[in-house]
Amino acid sequence: MTNTDSQAPVRIDAWVWAVRLMKTRSAASDACKAGHVKLNGEPVKPSQQVVPGDRVRVWVDHREYVVEVVHTIRKRVGAVIARTCYVDHSPPPPPKEILLSMPRRDRGAGRPTKKERRELDKLQGKQRS
Repeated sequence: MTNTDSQAPVRIDAWVWAVRLMKTRSAASDACKAGHVKLNGEPVKPSQQVVPGDRVRVWVDHREYVVEVVHTIRKRVGAVIARTCYVDHSPPPPPKEILLSMPRRDRGAGRPTKKERRELDKLQGKQRS
């Protein structure tokens, strides 16, 4: 990776795919169109250019990744090299205890009853009026 290559602007959908934040380029493009990718706090189109120093927020699999661009690349590379192309500022994932303590419904069990809905709202801290 030469210095001139790592500083050139690159499409954001290609960069997000190349650094392995998304599995496919089309998924990265779809995420941009849906507003799940933000560049410096603003939602972007897939063709938006990214340069070193930009902050990229990506919402993937119910988790937010916040990364700062260090190098721009167009081609997908190995995971070890991909991690050198950004600095990760992502918040830590929630503890597994919280995820396991959340009530679960059996698949196909239908809508929650009124009582179950009230219990869920109470657990989540929502106020009903």
